[in-house]
Amino acid sequence: MANKNVEGLMGVSVDKIRGMVDADTVVGTPITLEDGTTLIPVSKISYGFASGGSDLPSKSNVELFGGGAGAGINITPVAFITIKDGSINILPISDKPSSADRVVSMVPEMMDKFFNKKKKDETPNEA
Repeated sequence: MANKNVEGLMGVSVDKIRGMVDADTVVGTPITLEDGTTLIPVSKISYGFASGGSDLPSKSNVELFGGGAGAGINITPVAFITIKDGSINILPISDKPSSADRVVSMVPEMMDKFFNKKKKDETPNEA
């Protein structure tokens, strides 16, 4: 019986965590400013989870169960993606960019180069 109790305890805890952390938490809802700039917040999420339980000894035929669960979640804003007049930029929040931050910050520049090259390739050459 204890296995079902532990499974139930873990299932409820995982469902609660799932309800708090979803894709909209990592890449937030776009915000459009009056000047037409769109800001998209980007966050880093880390969490830990522990759960356990055990049957307790009893002198009667009653099954006793004791258990517990805990979780911790850390949501850290890391950047804003800005879109204005077709230009995409990343504004990092951190003062100390990591290697991953540098790679992510290169994405808009690479996308601009890709789309500019594609437009250039599609434009007929004038003789």
